[in-house]
Amino acid sequence: MNYRLLGSTGIKVSEVGFGAWQLGNARDWDGMEDNHAIRLVHEALDQGCNFFDTAPNYGGGNSETLLGKALTGRRSEAVINSKFGHHPDNTLDFNSEKIRSSVENSLRRLKTDYLDSILLHNPPFEILTGSTDHFEVLESLKQEGKIRAYGASVDSAREMNELLRNTGSQVIEVMFNIFHQEPRRAFKLAAEKNVGLIVKVPLDSGWLSGKYDENSVFTDIRSRWDRKQLIKRAELLPVLKEMLEPGESLVQLALRYILYFQEVSTVIPGNKNLEQLIENLSASNQRISAEKVKKIEELWEEKLQADPLVVEKTKQSFWRF
Repeated sequence: MNYRLLGSTGIKVSEVGFGAWQLGNARDWDGMEDNHAIRLVHEALDQGCNFFDTAPNYGGGNSETLLGKALTGRRSEAVINSKFGHHPDNTLDFNSEKIRSSVENSLRRLKTDYLDSILLHNPPFEILTGSTDHFEVLESLKQEGKIRAYGASVDSAREMNELLRNTGSQVIEVMFNIFHQEPRRAFKLAAEKNVGLIVKVPLDSGWLSGKYDENSVFTDIRSRWDRKQLIKRAELLPVLKEMLEPGESLVQLALRYILYFQEVSTVIPGNKNLEQLIENLSASNQRISAEKVKKIEELWEEKLQADPLVVEKTKQSFWRF
C-alpha cells in the first residue's frame, strides 16, 4: 500500500481507503453480519489500509458502531472520517447547534475520544459560502482536540470552489469517477490551498465494477437510476474494457484513474466482502499511464460532459454518500 498526505493536516493516509457505508447497512444495501463486517475492517488494516470513512446515518449509526468495535485496541492504526447533517434516524438537519452533540454521539459509537476529520455531509450551498457559523463551530471542536480536521462532502467543482475560497476547510470529500469528471476543474485550486481530497463513489456505486448491464434491476440505493442512465452506462463499458491491461480489472482501472491525480489523498470504494476489499486495495500496486488517462478524459468530454449522468443537485435534494 502507498500513502499520501491528507492536505496540510500532517495525517498520512492509504491511497485506497475503506468506504464503510455498507457496514451493517441493510437500509441502503444488502446487510452483512456484524462479525463479517469486523473481519473486513481487520483485514483492511492488515493489508495496510488506514483510512475509514463513515457517517452517523450509515446503517442508522451501525456503521460507526461496528467500526468502533473493530478498531478496539487498534485505534492508533486508523484514520477515521465521519460526517454531520444526515442523522441516524434518517432525518436531514444541518442546524449548527447540533454539530457538537452529533460529534459526541459519533465519538461514543466509535469508542474514541477524537475524530481525525469530520465533514458537513452534502450541506445546502449557502453553508459552503462561509456565511453561517458552521465552520466556527468546527474550528472550536478542533481547538478542543475532538477533531483534527474538518471540511465538507460535495459533488461538484462549484461546491468545491466555494469551500476553498470561503472556509478554512482542510479536507474535502468529493464525488469523482470516470463517469463523473466535472469536479477535477477544482483540483488545481485544492492543490494551491493544500486541501486534502477524499474521493467518494469512485466506482459509480458499483457500475464501474463491470458486473451490470442495461437490463440490471436494483432494489437498493441504485434504484434511483432511470432506464436512460442504465443504457448510457452500458454503452460506455466496452470502451473502457478495451483499455484494460492483461490481468487488470475494471475496478482497478477506475481506481487507478483517480489515483493518477496527485491532488487526491485517498479514494474510498465500498467493501461488501473480502474479494472486493482485496481487489480495491490492489489498485495502489500499479500506476496508470498519462496516455490512458487522456483517453478516459476524452471519453467523458465526448460522451458525458454535455449530458452528464449526475446532475448538480438543488439545495432541496441531496446525495447521501
